[in-house]
Amino acid sequence: MAVAHIQGIELPDEDIVVAEVPRLGAVRRLVYLVGGLGLFVTALGLMKEGANALIPALEGSIFTDNRLSTLGLGWLGALVVLSGSPVAASSLTLLDGGAIDRSQSFTMLAGSRLGAAFVVLVVGVVYVLRNRESQGRRAPLSIGILSLFMTMVTYVPGAIVGYLLLERGTFDGLDIGTSPSLTSITDTLFGWAVDLAGRVVPDWGLFPIGLGVLLLGFQLIDKVMPTVGSERLEEHADAWYARKWPMFLVGCGVTLLTLSVAVSLTLLVPLVAKGYLRRANTLPYIAGANITTLADTLVAAILLGNQDAVRVVVAVTATVSVWTLLLLAFAYPALRRLALGTATAVLASRERLGAFVALLFAVPIVLVAL
Repeated sequence: MAVAHIQGIELPDEDIVVAEVPRLGAVRRLVYLVGGLGLFVTALGLMKEGANALIPALEGSIFTDNRLSTLGLGWLGALVVLSGSPVAASSLTLLDGGAIDRSQSFTMLAGSRLGAAFVVLVVGVVYVLRNRESQGRRAPLSIGILSLFMTMVTYVPGAIVGYLLLERGTFDGLDIGTSPSLTSITDTLFGWAVDLAGRVVPDWGLFPIGLGVLLLGFQLIDKVMPTVGSERLEEHADAWYARKWPMFLVGCGVTLLTLSVAVSLTLLVPLVAKGYLRRANTLPYIAGANITTLADTLVAAILLGNQDAVRVVVAVTATVSVWTLLLLAFAYPALRRLALGTATAVLASRERLGAFVALLFAVPIVLVAL
């Protein structure tokens, strides 16, 4: 059996680990599932709000003096605050306030997507640390690597085309009026907990609290998600979750429903770790999530009443969507091999994983400095 070593622990190369978990009653499973998902979403909200205080510090003149700087700002900001949405929204408010121009807003928005999936890797590390006894420790970390990889290969080429079209004025005729506010279901159901915690805890304290809530949420989710053996997955090799386009549509739908790519992608961590999904089958889901993740940003642009802000979001979304569909339709086997090969290479040792994370931060820092 092929293995990799991270922090001195052997990691089996297989995605599926066989384990036995006591059966629970249907009602108890439902309670655990709803409670676990509620804590999970609440934890991400707490962690995001706790880190949001860092955004103003990133909006200095050195970060907004040219288009490469704003690209780096969006990327670095999403890495630091573990979410692309607040940084994407900042790119529109800075444009509306005249602090940056339309092109800079575009690159900042695109950069925010490049760093948004970093939270999935962070959650994967948390999951591994709380399951030290588990042998299947590669799978949770792989989801973070795959999410970052898929974002890069879809957003970089797509955004380049979108930028050129925006500069040529292709989207200048687009005029979308203000529509009623669209509220995230997750914010409606669980946002009150974040607001309540923010009244009694300093902003910086929300992050460690969110981390604790995340651990508790994982514990509940684990109770209703027993690990599935590889034999069972082989029996369902033709199931919808093993097919490209159904998984793509599910990724689009879940992200559109939650209005958070952080929520939709990090849900994959326990699903893959417990054996319900093979990591290879998550790639179309990740691609779909990356398309609809800008739905809330588009609504924010419409509500701002700034047509340039709307055009920026549409330019990114349209070109990335077309490029993603082309990749899935005509280059999916090669893309799948490349993605899985990258994840395997990065997780081959703790030094490579550390170098990968360091590179994620080094590139946007260099862009900001240019």
